[in-house]
Amino acid sequence: MTGPGKDKAEAVALEGRRRRPLRAGPRRGVPLPLLVPALAGLAFLLLPLVALLVRAPWRSLPEQLTSAEVWEALRLSLVCATAATALSLVVGVPLAWLLARADFPGRGLVRALVTLPLVLPPVVGGVALLLALGRNGVVGQWLDSWFGLTLPFTTTGVILAETFVAMPFLVISVEGTLRAADPRYEEAATTLGASRFTAFRRVTLPLIMPGIAAGSVLAWARALGEFGATITFAGNFPGRTQTMPLAVYLALQNDPAAAIALSLVLLAVSIAVLAGLRDRWMTPS
Repeated sequence: MTGPGKDKAEAVALEGRRRRPLRAGPRRGVPLPLLVPALAGLAFLLLPLVALLVRAPWRSLPEQLTSAEVWEALRLSLVCATAATALSLVVGVPLAWLLARADFPGRGLVRALVTLPLVLPPVVGGVALLLALGRNGVVGQWLDSWFGLTLPFTTTGVILAETFVAMPFLVISVEGTLRAADPRYEEAATTLGASRFTAFRRVTLPLIMPGIAAGSVLAWARALGEFGATITFAGNFPGRTQTMPLAVYLALQNDPAAAIALSLVLLAVSIAVLAGLRDRWMTPS
């Protein structure tokens, strides 16, 4: 075949080769020096979870979860974690915007201080909260003398302790989303007469809503599982400050079945959080 017909046939063949998916190369075996420690690490992480499921009192689980003590700890945990997440949203989103959009001296130091609770032992965070907001604390003494407001060993203290350890997760998530968002949309809104706050509320906020949602879920899950700062700053009083992690710790000494039941609830919440964030952070690029 010659002439235009040949050229057309070659073009069709070339287009077919372009559209044809590449064949995957032959799979190579995993080296034994990598496979053995990898399987050992996987077993180390999964074995405690499997043991929790195996030893769970499945027959008496409904009775355990409907007991007054367990239900009170569940209710208090959900209320305090939700309130801590709401408080983190109110102050954390503006803080994330400040770190992502504003240019001021010492921004790197401020970012390091904001993320410090991520690596700080929670018990140390609880001690720091006591020194700051306790009855004789740097700020707490004035709250007590001026307003008669005492924060430690109260439900409000639980919310503050959970906010302290959970808010950095929200700030990091929202700041990363803000840095990925195009700031020209905000600039265009301001050139059309909108104030900076209006541009943030009407333009930026809808753009970063996925990051806010992901950060809120992480903050809520972290607040729900908080133990060290809560028991140090708020104590362990049933019905007032005893959240689920604290109830697990106490029940493990007196009623192991109740401790396992509460642990299963926390495990289910953690799995739900990971499943909800899978498409955002766990999908290979």
